[in-house]
Amino acid sequence: MEVATLASGDYSIKGLEDKVAIERKSLIDLFGTVGRGRDRFERELERLAKMRFGAVVIEAYLHIIAAKPPARSQLPPKVIARSIAAWSMRYGVHFHDRRNRALAEKWTYILLERFWNDLQTGKIKI
Repeated sequence: MEVATLASGDYSIKGLEDKVAIERKSLIDLFGTVGRGRDRFERELERLAKMRFGAVVIEAYLHIIAAKPPARSQLPPKVIARSIAAWSMRYGVHFHDRRNRALAEKWTYILLERFWNDLQTGKIKI
């Protein structure tokens, strides 16, 4: 593992940064992104859409987001769900929800590992 600044996403595979990237979002960050950071995030999704595989891993289940939004957020939770649905269709970027940060981190690793393994065996092409 190496800490570096990426043009897109938070995680990638060294040497394949323009082919695969995963953005991770905490619950609070997700609400901020859908609200005041929406334009910037849509530009991020445009970059992820150009990759062989782009994904967003959310550190909370969608049903929890609907039931327990961040205390200070004025954004209705239904806006989050509808935005994710729209972005998935518009950009073709995969959204994955996981129970918490630890599971989101593990899932991010699994996705990158699967990409690497499929690339090595020729199951995906770049």
